[in-house]
Amino acid sequence: MSLLPKEIESHYFESRERERLSADRGELERLRTEAILARDLPPAPAVVVDVGGAAGVYAFPLAKQGYEVHLIDPVELHLEQARSRAATSGVALASFSLGDARKLEFPAGGADAVLLLGPLYHLIEHEDRVQALSEARRALKPGGVLFAAVISRFASFIDGLLSGFFQDVTFRKIIADDLSSGQHRNPVNHPAYFTTAYFHRPEELAHEIREAGFENARILAIEGIAWSGARFRETWNDPARREKLMEFLSLIEREPSLLGASAHIMAVARRVS
Repeated sequence: MSLLPKEIESHYFESRERERLSADRGELERLRTEAILARDLPPAPAVVVDVGGAAGVYAFPLAKQGYEVHLIDPVELHLEQARSRAATSGVALASFSLGDARKLEFPAGGADAVLLLGPLYHLIEHEDRVQALSEARRALKPGGVLFAAVISRFASFIDGLLSGFFQDVTFRKIIADDLSSGQHRNPVNHPAYFTTAYFHRPEELAHEIREAGFENARILAIEGIAWSGARFRETWNDPARREKLMEFLSLIEREPSLLGASAHIMAVARRVS
């Protein structure tokens, strides 16, 4: 069972999200996300609700650190994979639930932190994204923190140049549509061309966060400019240079002129009251 449109569900079945986040640019995304979480999460054993957390890429490391993690995902297969991982790893999550980010079955004010590290990608309509953010706010305690990730409006253009997909006239049409409306479509179902999604401008994410009732959000670049570097892999595969790269990315993560160049962007905001 799934609450997602079929083309989105099929993409994640084929793309193996856990593997994507384990190498090269995907690993950069994951480690930068974990670094941002580590800075702003309250101490364990705080209650964390991971909405759209798939098979638990972020949920299990947090549970291992002592957090009470509740995993919610719209795809039953992801939850089955998470349950299997819990059984084999010995790392327990507090709960596994099939659910929709726009209508969370979670008590109001019950969470110290809510992660939305994927749901906003696939909510095409503005009102649906604001509803998901409002639901996250409802679930948070006063003082609780939201982490919400989106894909940059310019990600396909940059990725097309990096990968060579820009040579494909179909992919150039996808880029043109992304740039004009933010609505990403994959009419040929090419597995590398992603799936139905919405790509944000940085200022648009900030506006949606405010509209949902959060104040003083910080908008951060996750991969920054590193993911598009010509010699990224060479740098990433050297432990000393990798460490320095992570340090420099944290220095420029809030630079407004560079936010849109990151493949993914993160909003960090607290519920004031």
